[in-house]
Amino acid sequence: MKKKLDYCNRKLYHNFFLILMVLALCVSCTSGAQTIDDPRFISHVVDLKTQTLKLYWKDSTNTNYGSIEKLKKHLKTNSKTLRFAMNGGMYLKDSSPQGLYIEKGIVKTAIDTTKEAYGNFYLQPNGIFCITKDNKGVVVETSAFKSTSNIRYATQSGPMLVINGALHSKFVKGSNNLHIRNGVGILPNGNLLFAMSKDLINLYDFADFFKSVGCKNALYLDGFVSRTYLPEKNWEQLDGNFGVIIAEIKE
Repeated sequence: MKKKLDYCNRKLYHNFFLILMVLALCVSCTSGAQTIDDPRFISHVVDLKTQTLKLYWKDSTNTNYGSIEKLKKHLKTNSKTLRFAMNGGMYLKDSSPQGLYIEKGIVKTAIDTTKEAYGNFYLQPNGIFCITKDNKGVVVETSAFKSTSNIRYATQSGPMLVINGALHSKFVKGSNNLHIRNGVGILPNGNLLFAMSKDLINLYDFADFFKSVGCKNALYLDGFVSRTYLPEKNWEQLDGNFGVIIAEIKE
């Protein structure tokens, strides 16, 4: 009888443990939580349903923020906390965004549909990262972008890193074109993945990182100028002189 009871107890414990595991997985799936852990990159996942992400360029005096530090100070004076920041796309000599830039639903600079020109921005296809007013993140090729009143923020850059699940066809495995690089991708659950390489990396390997974690579409933001501020991971780069800055804030 005692052996039978011991067996039943073990079986009950085993079943109880399995139930706890299933419940934990369910909670993880429903919350959209996902951890990206690759020592080559500083990465940050944003769930737009629960986190506030905005794009910044100029302050109320029409002055370019430029650095993450300046933006952080500005937010602090307005009782807001900067939780994450990253340069948000390429820019021209006057620090204006290169290509499309939409802020709070207003088009600040026009879309650039030039097909052939020099530089990474024009390595076709390039693309646009946007946030809709119903809190959805989108990365789309420039040629497929449709401007609507539902777009809250948008920034154009290039090239696309991952296109419908495939690496950009012009990237070369083993390329010695190495830079610090940053970009954004859309995870399978709809969350946004921002990542910057900690060391020099080529475009092929950078794009492959986004593909390896399930991003069907990802966009290159910039290269050697890249900076990231993420104090929760002890990564605080506050310098720089950018055009657009992507920032998660706590209001």
